[in-house]
Amino acid sequence: MKFCKKYQEYMQGQEKKLPGVGFKKLKKILKKCRREDTHEVHDVRTCPDHCPVCDGSFFPALLKEMSAVVGFFNKRAQKLLELHLASGFRKYFFWFKGKLRGNHVGLIEEGKDLVTYALINAIAIRKILKKYDKIHYSTQGQAFKSQAQSMHIGILQSPWLCELMAFHINLRETKTMSRKAPALFEGCSLKINDGKPSLACELFDSVKLDVDLTCSICLDTVFDPVALTCGHIFCYMCACSAASVTIVDGLKAAEPKEKCPLCREARVYEGAVHLEELSMLLSRSCHEYWEQRLQTERVERVRQAKEHWESQCRAFMGV
Repeated sequence: MKFCKKYQEYMQGQEKKLPGVGFKKLKKILKKCRREDTHEVHDVRTCPDHCPVCDGSFFPALLKEMSAVVGFFNKRAQKLLELHLASGFRKYFFWFKGKLRGNHVGLIEEGKDLVTYALINAIAIRKILKKYDKIHYSTQGQAFKSQAQSMHIGILQSPWLCELMAFHINLRETKTMSRKAPALFEGCSLKINDGKPSLACELFDSVKLDVDLTCSICLDTVFDPVALTCGHIFCYMCACSAASVTIVDGLKAAEPKEKCPLCREARVYEGAVHLEELSMLLSRSCHEYWEQRLQTERVERVRQAKEHWESQCRAFMGV
């Protein structure tokens, strides 16, 4: 079965209409572009800047659809993980509002649906961009993909996908899970090679994810991990140091001019996501390292907090 048909069947089989890639519509646009270009020499160096079909229809439509897909996925994944991590009064509040299903199997099924949705759309986007490059004899489709990632609408770069992978492994390893509980997706695991952990997952036959869990600032396993809006993951304290803020003020206090240490993109700290599921996974899998790092960071956090409040007191007293 061709992917286009498989994708359409998947989207039509959903209970509710979900945002998706107009795969069939975009292919028709490309066919139109090819027909109009049959009797002319296509200058690949100028496309898509001077391709009226692509400029006016293909890329704007795809960009809008990608934004809708990523926005929907992030919102649903965030809500699912909030339900899983809810405790105490908050948990009863969700239960009262009818949002908490109350069992791990239900959470896993919802997580499985979300991951499948994210990945089948990632494949659809990749295939339609490859089709574009094939027709135009160019690499503009790949360039557009890079542009989309810089705009934070690359679904495989979403921190919530990383959290869902950790969420699955956490549930799989808890004693409260039934042996008959369905798997979230196959091939997902935490790998540790030479003391360096990574999240690995093979999905379908064409998508492989490998998330490096080494902080590029301290060069250790990420501790209390956060993902910046550009998608790069760091230790929380390392990220605070890179953003020139204290742990008391937090990343939201970072100046817009502060850049990611890896990609040098600005304005990436305010919307940083705390990866709580990943933190739980690493604390259990790298227990000895986690305890050592916890002791070290506790001393540093106390020091920074003391300095912060001393400076606040001096400012208040006008010293």
